Amino acid sequence: MSQQKSPIETSPSGKEHEPCSFEAQTNRTVVVVEDDQIIVMVLEHLLSRHGFTVQVAHDGRQAVDFIERLANPPVLVLLDVMLPYMDGFELIKRIRQRDAWNQVPIIMLTAKSQEQNIVRALDDGANDYVVKPFRPGELMARIRRVTGFRE
Repeated sequence: MSQQKSPIETSPSGKEHEPCSFEAQTNRTVVVVEDDQIIVMVLEHLLSRHGFTVQVAHDGRQAVDFIERLANPPVLVLLDVMLPYMDGFELIKRIRQRDAWNQVPIIMLTAKSQEQNIVRALDDGANDYVVKPFRPGELMARIRRVTGFRE
């Protein structure tokens, strides 16, 4: 049985760096909503290498709490569909209902590859949909596209 984690975790990037002045004034926080700890670790590593700060919610309830408590919205939400307590489709709706969050890009990152799930997510307000297992280079390209950040 795994230990209960805090609803929100900040990724240890390992290295601190001074971004350029544009980046220093820009939010580079990505919210990851994912219940698979291995995928969380991969995403934390990948995103922190590209200068993002990662905050993690491990289930739907933690994600809702996070959405309600975070003063400033993130630059991106990476969202799984199959989550404990509340699925990713419901979370898209909750995010889009919040004034401060309704323009935050959402990329679904899920094992559900059926067309009906992809269409539903995009119709509900997701900006993109990536099927697991994902390719890191492709995911980063999609993140750059929706956030406007360049390497």
